Amino acid sequence: MSELDAVKTLRFKTSAGMMECKEALKESGGDMDKAVEILRKKGVAKAAKKASRIAGEGMVECYIHTGNKIGVLVEVNCETDFVARNEDFKKAVKEIAMQVAAVSPTYVSREDVPEEVKEKEKSLYSDQVKGKPANIVEKILEGKLDKFYSDVCLLEQAYIKNPDIKVKDFVTELVGKIGENIVIKRFTRFEVGEQK
Repeated sequence: MSELDAVKTLRFKTSAGMMECKEALKESGGDMDKAVEILRKKGVAKAAKKASRIAGEGMVECYIHTGNKIGVLVEVNCETDFVARNEDFKKAVKEIAMQVAAVSPTYVSREDVPEEVKEKEKSLYSDQVKGKPANIVEKILEGKLDKFYSDVCLLEQAYIKNPDIKVKDFVTELVGKIGENIVIKRFTRFEVGEQK
């Protein structure tokens, strides 16, 4: 494969810029998988820098699942109206709405889970591990809480289009690709016949 073809292939896989792809391939010695990993790490670093910036623009997306039995409204914010009109951003917001429809989270993030809900979960798990050594109990409780968060928090869930990553990783990659802070603000999920 020629250098140009390799750059094009890497660009197709990651949506990174031509120069970034060229540099990553050079750094990885032409190894495509290592180049993808290099670009992913750079995206995470970029996302961390942008996390403190205000995301005051964005969009509300609606998604109605086949059969009209499930509907979702989701608000995702970015920094500029330019990005809010960007096709990659719009597509990502649609995919986030589809994630909410498919997996039915209750909260956006761990920080949104009320303290009383966390305490109730901890007390349930504590009853299950009575009699075990204290250092083991702490690890078990931590693992069970992580599992609880992965069930009820959108950002902690396995991303439906790539279960190897979480939704928060998908958002981080999007930040690296688009170059702005992106925040999933809120969502509402409706299902026919569901009682709240």
